[in-house]
Amino acid sequence: MIVVSHTRPCVFVLLSFCYLSGSAQINTSKYEIGIKAGTFIYQGDLVPSDAGSYKTVRPQFGIFASRLLSSSFAFRLNFDAGSVSGDDAKYSHPSWRQDRNFRFSSPIYELSAQLVWDILARNYNRPVKSLSPYVFVGVGVSYVDVKRDWSRMNTDVFTPESEAQSGLATDIATTIHHGLAVFPAGIGLRYALTQKISLIGESSYRFVPTDYLDGFSYSANPSRNDHYYSHSVGAVYSFGKKNSWDCPVVKY
Repeated sequence: MIVVSHTRPCVFVLLSFCYLSGSAQINTSKYEIGIKAGTFIYQGDLVPSDAGSYKTVRPQFGIFASRLLSSSFAFRLNFDAGSVSGDDAKYSHPSWRQDRNFRFSSPIYELSAQLVWDILARNYNRPVKSLSPYVFVGVGVSYVDVKRDWSRMNTDVFTPESEAQSGLATDIATTIHHGLAVFPAGIGLRYALTQKISLIGESSYRFVPTDYLDGFSYSANPSRNDHYYSHSVGAVYSFGKKNSWDCPVVKY
């Protein structure tokens, strides 16, 4: 009599189930939270460099929460708080900045929704001690309260007929709104310390459709909008746990 053994097929199915389940259960939650800190950098009419005003950098702090959408993409809700400032007097070249002498400062409270792309698709399986680059884009709103100062202008150099003085009247008469639309875009690098805790470093540029972030436009450079960006480092905590399927060692 021939006996057909079902042991090997059962073992194969069981091992396959354990492997696939274990791979899928490395992170049983799709949610993450994080904190970060760094600097806000103003880029606008009161700084001669396209790189922005590194002479007036201000601190920035942020918190965020993410939901993983796939192995590559995540949705992130991000809040940043800090301030920006600019000051003509910080720059001696060109020399007319010392005579125009505009300055401003403003707090920034920014809330944005972002789509984050993990380039190596490691959202669900991030090896410990590994680096993962990512990029992100989003849309949001910032609350600002611009304080501008033109009282130090050298009126012997900038006469009423000059662009700075003639345009200043228009700027003073223009209402500066507290709410600004922002469009953040940036890059980052993530290092997994453990399966739950990662370190991050990122840079985020904010496209802002206004020339009044610094309070000046027609008296400075009305053909170009103002922007700001940030450099920050932080930490991420991933909810969930390792594979919860306790598959036994099978012998046959």
